[in-house]
Amino acid sequence: MSSTTRLTVAQALVRFLSVQYTERDGVRHRLIAGTWGIFGHGNVAGIGQALLEAGEDAMPFHQGRNEQAMVHAAVGHARQLNRLSAQAVTTSIGPGATNLVTGAALATINRLPVLLLPGDYFATRAADPLLQQLEHPTEADLSVNDTLRPVSRYFDRVHRPEALIPSALQAMRILADPAETGAVTLALPQDVQAEAYDWPEEFFAERVWRVRRPAPDPVELAEAVRVIRAAARPLIVAGGGVHHSEAEAALKALVDATGIPVASTQAGKGSLRHDHPADLGGIGHTGTAVADDLARTADLVIGVGTRYSDFTTASGTLFQNPDVRFLNLNITAFDAHKLAARTAVCDARAGLEALASALEGHRVDASYEAEYGTGKKHWEQVVTQAYGAADDNAVPTQTQLLGALDAVVGDEDVVINAAGSLPGDLHKLWRARSPRQYHLEYGYSCMGYEIPAAIGVQQATPDTPVWALVGDGTYLMMPTELVTAVQEGLPINLVLIQNHGYASIGGLSESVGGERFGTAYRYRAADGTFSGAPLPVDLAANAASLGMDVLRAKTVRELREALATARASDRPTCVYVETDTATPTAPPAEAWWDVPVAETASREAATAARTEYDRQVATRRTHL
Repeated sequence: MSSTTRLTVAQALVRFLSVQYTERDGVRHRLIAGTWGIFGHGNVAGIGQALLEAGEDAMPFHQGRNEQAMVHAAVGHARQLNRLSAQAVTTSIGPGATNLVTGAALATINRLPVLLLPGDYFATRAADPLLQQLEHPTEADLSVNDTLRPVSRYFDRVHRPEALIPSALQAMRILADPAETGAVTLALPQDVQAEAYDWPEEFFAERVWRVRRPAPDPVELAEAVRVIRAAARPLIVAGGGVHHSEAEAALKALVDATGIPVASTQAGKGSLRHDHPADLGGIGHTGTAVADDLARTADLVIGVGTRYSDFTTASGTLFQNPDVRFLNLNITAFDAHKLAARTAVCDARAGLEALASALEGHRVDASYEAEYGTGKKHWEQVVTQAYGAADDNAVPTQTQLLGALDAVVGDEDVVINAAGSLPGDLHKLWRARSPRQYHLEYGYSCMGYEIPAAIGVQQATPDTPVWALVGDGTYLMMPTELVTAVQEGLPINLVLIQNHGYASIGGLSESVGGERFGTAYRYRAADGTFSGAPLPVDLAANAASLGMDVLRAKTVRELREALATARASDRPTCVYVETDTATPTAPPAEAWWDVPVAETASREAATAARTEYDRQVATRRTHL
């Protein structure tokens, strides 16, 4: 008979998690590298006690300030390590658990692993209802944790100690599987967490989850080669899967051999260096002119590791060639079959390597290369103009801020953003120099992601300079984890941009007839609208009060100096700048995005916007 060890459920779970590993290409990572936690009555005596007893060597503990932010930090960590390592997040019952929902949605939408361990009601119902327990009149086994079901790739409520064994194994399988990964939730009733059980020693044996690189099916590969050879104007759309599978070198080798140009989604930007002759930059609504022009005329679109969001496809209006067809390489069949594509369901790197071998000797026509080369040179001039400042003593625009940052960062730096007007400017203009430099969370575009994600990236790769680019709207949503950065001595750099409101949504509102209603951070005027003077908030003072070193920059010159100082610092540092919002320097959108406009309205702005909407929506195509 096998030997057993008597532990509580929480102690057993922590010990189990401490010996789980992933392995890909012979390189091993801890699957659960650490646990974030905020303790309450729902987890303090269970998971909290178990983490204390296990110790930092077995399971590093990270103290958070906001449950949503803890998930964002774990997601940033997982993305930086190509999904090969994850972190866990433990919370109490009630509001601590429901605060996980936004972060879980972000993780699952972006196909990034995180393990969620919320407390739950008593399985025995000995105390019922508990503090913070939701009571439902007809579903007694329902709790607030059920809100995590639709945003989790796997969900289980562990009602009995022995139920932990199959549940924990399933959780690890899904976290480690690139085709299934996302948020995984194990809801833990409080009494079960503290209950003791005789666990088989085999449960705590070191376990390695090997991350597969499935090759394309030979029939699918042959068909892919046939359609690529037949195409006159092929275009590769590189998505986040290129990075997750570490396929950048394979992509470069294919492109070098064939001359097929590459446009990137927000998640895929940096798949090629910005100065590679075939790199066209971003694609879609926030894409470059050269990428979108080629997308409109492409006869074959080769999607690699992309899920084709509406920003990428310009809401179905971008790919306008009457003969356009799609070929998708993706680890998941779900994504591979989008746009009625021919498919190669495979690992991105394995698929690209197989294509390069099978396409030996094939190259696009020289006139096509010359065409996109000319377009790339023209766009470089647009970037240089947007980055430049005629007067170093002037207040910087947002694009001039990006130019100043571009001049300071090294290839190894990571620039993080998620929401506001910055994603559009970055996708169009940023000159990505390495695979992980460009870190945009645009699957969920979640305000508040940037600061905790910067912490997660810094934890994953401690010697990496990390920049969180944050507007005032995002900062006011979730500045709390600055305290964590200070506490842990993590030298993240925060670039805090004050533009007095929701700049991105203000511009969108204006374009769809909303007249910027409710988007400015200003006093109420006599007419009741928020059109008075700007609010006298001092976000730099707030960051300083949370322990950050703060550098204020009022001019382009001061901004350059402050950014250089921040990068050289070994302390968490905030560069605060109020940008010039009156001088337009950002290039306009090169493709449409569908935000439905009121079909009937009495205000002129809305009726004019509806006319333009009807014109654009008429160009939408269904690809069959």
